[in-house]
Formats: sequence, C-alpha cells, structure tokens
Amino acid sequence: MSSEQTATERYQVKPGSKVKMADWSTRDKKLYDMPKEDSWDLLHGLRRELQALQKMLYAQGKHKVLIVIQAMDTGGKDGCIRHVFSNVDPQGITVTPFKAPSSEERAHDYLWRIHEHTPANGHIAVFNRSHYEDIIAVRVKKLAPEEVWKKRYEHIVNFEKMLTDEGTLILKFYLNISNEEQRERLQARLDDPAKHWKFNPDDLKDRARWGEFMDVYEEVISKTSSEHAPWFMIPADRKWYRNLVVAEIVRDALKRLDMEYPEISWDPETVQID
Repeated sequence: MSSEQTATERYQVKPGSKVKMADWSTRDKKLYDMPKEDSWDLLHGLRRELQALQKMLYAQGKHKVLIVIQAMDTGGKDGCIRHVFSNVDPQGITVTPFKAPSSEERAHDYLWRIHEHTPANGHIAVFNRSHYEDIIAVRVKKLAPEEVWKKRYEHIVNFEKMLTDEGTLILKFYLNISNEEQRERLQARLDDPAKHWKFNPDDLKDRARWGEFMDVYEEVISKTSSEHAPWFMIPADRKWYRNLVVAEIVRDALKRLDMEYPEISWDPETVQID
C-alpha cells in the first residue's frame, strides 16, 4: 500500500464539496496496485484486525458503529459485507437489508423503520441500502412529489447528528461501479442458471435510468457527507480492491475510538478453580 495516503484520506467526500461522478474512478487501485491474487493475504490481515477490534468494542460496551452501504444494482453490497466482516463475531454485528417498505412501515414516518435497527452499545450495525433510498429511489421513480423528498436531506443530516451525539460512529460507503461493469455483472447472472435467482428483470428499468440515478447520488452525497457522518466513494469495479479499501477504512475508524478492555474489579490471582 502507498505510505503517502490512507484510504480514508483518498476516498472520503469532504463536507461541503460538490460530488461529480466523473471525478471518481470506478477502477482506481492507487493504494493497492497489485495483482488480484496478491490481495488475499492483505485482506485476511485486515479481517483479523477487525475481528480483534470488534471483540474489544463488544467487551467495552461503550461505542456503537453504523455502517451504511449504498450502490446501484450489482454494485457488490452483499459481497462487500460478506468479505469484509466474515471474521467478526456474529453476536456483535447485525446486517439489515432495506427493501421497499411494508404497509405497516409506510403508515409511519420514513425513518421509523430505520431507527429500530441502529446499533446498541458494543455493536456494529450494517445497512444494506438504507434511509437514503427514501430520497434516491423515491425521487428517481417519482414515488413522492418534490416537496416531500426535498425536506429529507435536512431530516437525515439531523438524524445522523443525533445518532453521533449519542455515541454512534457512522461510516457511509457508496460502491462506485461503472455502467459497463453493471452490464457485465447482469449478463453474468443471466448466463449462469445458478445465478438466475439474483436476476430481476425490473433491475433493467433502473438501469435505463442510470443517468438519473447518478445525478441524484451526486446531490445526495454532496448534501449529506458531514464531519460526523462522512461518505466514502469506493472504486468498485474491482471487487478485491473494493474489499481492501472498505476494510481499511473501517479498521482505521475503529482504531480511532481508542478502545480498551474493561477493567475488572477482582484479582485473578485470588481465584482458584477446583
């Protein structure tokens, strides 16, 4: 890895900056410029570090971590979560996929279904899609008028500020794939009978709106990347590079929490087990 720049520095969207998708390469591999086969040992090492840090997070029970992952269809949300967090103790992590809201969820405010899945002390919560769909999908698919979704930028920034004020570390990742890479991944699903279950013909409707989605993502990320809840633009055409970068950013963020195991109130030397 380059010693000159960290993944956090290279891929974080600075608060107040205006995001243009064209400025963020989907195939960048500046930090880990190596063949794919050389990346496995590095990822394994990062996962072991994450495992150790998560154990301390859980034991201390002081901090909580929310990780938001957004991407276009085939962007690699499931694969990224699986590869980055495979070593983490399951009792300390939850993964919540947010699909179209149910009738009960629609009867409440749009953040109601989100809030109950935010992390408790000592836990990591990963959102596979998130509250951002209530701007992105709603806006592109015209599910609500502008006067409804336009207010949600401020709502979400304030919601995330409340979470961080209450002790939650928030990291938000946009897995940035190209239009061409999405076409190849969709075609691979269509060509392989074992992957047909992953292919939804309705995804092609969203693909036809690619430009609209990119415009909305640019605005959403620009308006909601903050000091307390930053966005990271992750080059995701190369899956192995995506995994390394996300793992590094999460590892470094957990290290900055400066955690330690809780002190015990008894002397181990006085305990005798018969």
